[in-house]
Amino acid sequence: MSENIKSEGEEQAQEQESIQVDIDEETSFGKYANLTLSFFSREEFILDFAFLQSQIKKAKIRSRVILTPKNAKRLADLLNQQIEEYEEKIGPITGEAQPPHIDLSIN
Repeated sequence: MSENIKSEGEEQAQEQESIQVDIDEETSFGKYANLTLSFFSREEFILDFAFLQSQIKKAKIRSRVILTPKNAKRLADLLNQQIEEYEEKIGPITGEAQPPHIDLSIN
């Protein structure tokens, strides 16, 4: 008699493979951001993506994403992995790791 026993990892992998993700047309175009602001509390991380118009020293937040700490950590891990792959295939990302200090006034 043959038993069909799956490990917990196999079940999770099978569940992950069956996720369907839909995106509407407007969202698929994305939003350009050249400045990211981050805030956190005990329960959440808030990421604001903004377009900085350097010639007039003004930025407009184009999108806000709110994450649980666990999902923020997953995002950081994913970005680190993607940056490593990018640099292996395309070359190192050069330039300042941090932008120069900017005093913010949020309205």
